[in-house]
Amino acid sequence: MTAISAHAYAYVSDRYLLLPHGASVGRNYGPILVAKRAFDLPELRGKRIAVPGKRTSAFLALRLCLGEFDALEVPFDRIFDTIERGKAEAGLVIHEGQLTYSGRGFEKLLDLGAWWQEKTGLPLPLGANAIRKDMGEPFCLEVSRLLRASIDYGLANREEALRYAMEFGRGMDISLADRFVGMYVNDDTRVWNAECRLGLERLLDMAWEQGLIPKRIRPEFLSG
Repeated sequence: MTAISAHAYAYVSDRYLLLPHGASVGRNYGPILVAKRAFDLPELRGKRIAVPGKRTSAFLALRLCLGEFDALEVPFDRIFDTIERGKAEAGLVIHEGQLTYSGRGFEKLLDLGAWWQEKTGLPLPLGANAIRKDMGEPFCLEVSRLLRASIDYGLANREEALRYAMEFGRGMDISLADRFVGMYVNDDTRVWNAECRLGLERLLDMAWEQGLIPKRIRPEFLSG
């Protein structure tokens, strides 16, 4: 079993099923494009943009928005440094960078979750949990049951779960971590509902239509 981006799923869908829970979904918020000064979107197509990987859902959404651009892949936690060192003129931030960019002196150019909501009226699926098909249905169902129980426990015992998560918090304070967790660990994490599944289908359909993934994908979820 693995956590996986909605984008990367398109490359392994022949071997992996999506689990019906564990999603990270942006509802009118998501990855943010930042820079030290304002650019309009047409200008950005001619700028080098630091991105946290070309198989991230953030990168796919930005490609759908901007089309072609000069992308520089760097680790997600080095995006700010890359811009400050002059190696890129803008950057695509994910994870806690979506909340800390202004404190580093950056301006928001575009929120891709808000752009996606305006364009489609749907939430933006970013991450999922997937499991190998060849493990067999009984095993996959048991792993799925345990993961669902873990998610339910974390949501029902938020303070305890947050204290544990802070061990891996990359320097975030407790209030920032709590806000970040609330964005991406919530009822959408508990179950892929019809609206979120439709958002994933739309994302993958648009990616295929624009030639950004190798084949048309119909998301396949573990049943039960």
